[in-house]
Amino acid sequence: MTPVSRRAVLGALGLAAASACGAEPAITVKNGRMTVRVLAFQAPSLGAFLPAVIKGHRIDAAHGLTVAFSYATPDNYNTEFASGHYQVGGSAALLSEALRTERGVDVTYLFNLFDYFSAVVTADPAIRGLGDLPGHSLAAATGTTNHAMFAWFARAQGLNLDDVELLNQTTAGLSTMALMGRSDATEIWEPAYSSLRHKKPDIRSLDIGLPSWKAAFGTDTIPYLGLAAHRPWAQAHPDVVAKLYRIYADAAAWTRANPAAAAKIIAAATPKGKAATLQGLIEDNDRLRLNVRPARALTDGIAAVFRAGRQTGYLSATPPSTIVHKGL
Repeated sequence: MTPVSRRAVLGALGLAAASACGAEPAITVKNGRMTVRVLAFQAPSLGAFLPAVIKGHRIDAAHGLTVAFSYATPDNYNTEFASGHYQVGGSAALLSEALRTERGVDVTYLFNLFDYFSAVVTADPAIRGLGDLPGHSLAAATGTTNHAMFAWFARAQGLNLDDVELLNQTTAGLSTMALMGRSDATEIWEPAYSSLRHKKPDIRSLDIGLPSWKAAFGTDTIPYLGLAAHRPWAQAHPDVVAKLYRIYADAAAWTRANPAAAAKIIAAATPKGKAATLQGLIEDNDRLRLNVRPARALTDGIAAVFRAGRQTGYLSATPPSTIVHKGL
């Protein structure tokens, strides 16, 4: 991760253009029914994956709570969540939350949804591994935490990303880069990776060295994306936090047990989503990495993520212990 891209992410995470003053309350009660507002990334994204199931299968209603999901682009998500316009963020990348604490935003990681997965794909026969990338172009969304995590794996394999021509792209544009061959290789993740493999089955995936994580940190768990909240709000509403966890946990369990039905729901909520492709992804948890667990149950993995962020220079300090929610 270059210093320039890190500064850009820090600026986006810390931006508070939308003042929390006058924002809609996170919780409302009408006719005895409680509603909680949660912000997430727009589909296609992992942050929008389980919300589609929660609403499509009415799992929130089964728990006596209405979850009102709103969706935004990554930049708008970071602005609105950091400012407090939304107290609960449903697309909370762990490293992003660590960066928020560096900017003085008091957030806490409530529970994990997905562990880390990323892939580098290529159709260039000269590129057989990450060690062949120097002197070639790599399309990547360099401002994302997925790329920040990839920087650690590249470094572990001896790849200096300064020797690679990085072509910065939006997450949505990465699939196009790979499909059209506009870069020698492309860094991509789910659910776009599965869609890409469906459209271009002959594209190859390079080994990014995921086992090196356990060798370095003593754990193979890599918490990546979950739910976070402003800590004072989470402390004030432990019952709501507990319900949100049960709702997401039930949605994850139902999705794994009913991959075909879940895939249809998610595809209907995803632009150009293909149910068959999504079903294959759900059935292969080695790529989806669905892992819904309380943050306090993943402290070793979370600490490893922060150590990796420090090693690559993405984080300038270890986040305070309060970033791990202890209430679940």
